[in-house]
Amino acid sequence: MKKILFLHGFYASGQCVPAVALSEAFEGRAEVITPDLPMHPKEAVRFISELIAVNRPDLLIGNSCGAFYAQMVAPVAGVPALLGNPYFRMTEFLKQRIGEHQYKSLRKDGKQNFVIDEALIEEFAEMEAIQFDNYNPELQDRIWGLFGEQDTLAHFEPLFLEHYNHSFHFPGGHTPTADEVRTWYVPLADKMLG
Repeated sequence: MKKILFLHGFYASGQCVPAVALSEAFEGRAEVITPDLPMHPKEAVRFISELIAVNRPDLLIGNSCGAFYAQMVAPVAGVPALLGNPYFRMTEFLKQRIGEHQYKSLRKDGKQNFVIDEALIEEFAEMEAIQFDNYNPELQDRIWGLFGEQDTLAHFEPLFLEHYNHSFHFPGGHTPTADEVRTWYVPLADKMLG
């Protein structure tokens, strides 16, 4: 059975709506692994790389911050990736949100509160500076982007297209609904797995 590793967005968890919808859509056809990602980017990339080494997924699907991570690790691991509304400039997002926050979906460790501070923003700045260092032109056709036409947060399709060839649109916002996952993400994932 094929394996898909789903990487959630910054405020989300492995139990977020897109993760659950993907798991349900691929039930019986593919195993969908939906971990809770660490909040700190270097730790998250190490964690994802270890998951890839252990589980050997056939496809990465990332949303928002998860797509930022997927773009960095996919070329190294040689795994195709579907990037949903990739947030390539997380520092811009975080600078406007300094302070205490809550995750929007339950995390397995039970920790629902987190803090955005200058140190975290600096960590993301370091990752942004090197995010395309592993870019490999031979993989241009194996990393696809999916962009919500109503996305009011991330507008990075032009940056995506500087590196990759396959860009798609769906009529939704930044975080896809379960229906949007089934209608737009799943068919593209099927094509990539095929």
